[in-house]
Amino acid sequence: MFKNHASRISLMVLVGVASLCLMGCPQRTSIGRINREPGRYAGREVAVAGRVVNSFGALGTGVFEIEDGTGRLWIFSDRWGVPGRGAEIGVTGRLENGVSFGGRNFAMALRQTGRPHYRD
Repeated sequence: MFKNHASRISLMVLVGVASLCLMGCPQRTSIGRINREPGRYAGREVAVAGRVVNSFGALGTGVFEIEDGTGRLWIFSDRWGVPGRGAEIGVTGRLENGVSFGGRNFAMALRQTGRPHYRD
């Protein structure tokens, strides 16, 4: 009886922790939707995914542009490096206006806040 009771408690704790983790993860948003309604996403954490079409950086910091079939968006990364052109990637970050890097200004960019996820 004790083993069964302990198993139930363990299962309940596991389900609770998993629920909290999932609630903290932003749902993936299409880049086209972000480009159509930038005010709705400004300052909010969003997740996007796509193929890298442009990138440049140095010493682990840089910017890269991804395309998901609905649009393109620049990503600013100051911790996780810059992926190469053609990489399939998922990124989480906060949408910001007026991001500058390497003497270039980007009207709107996603400032990366989490480790990227690469797709094979």
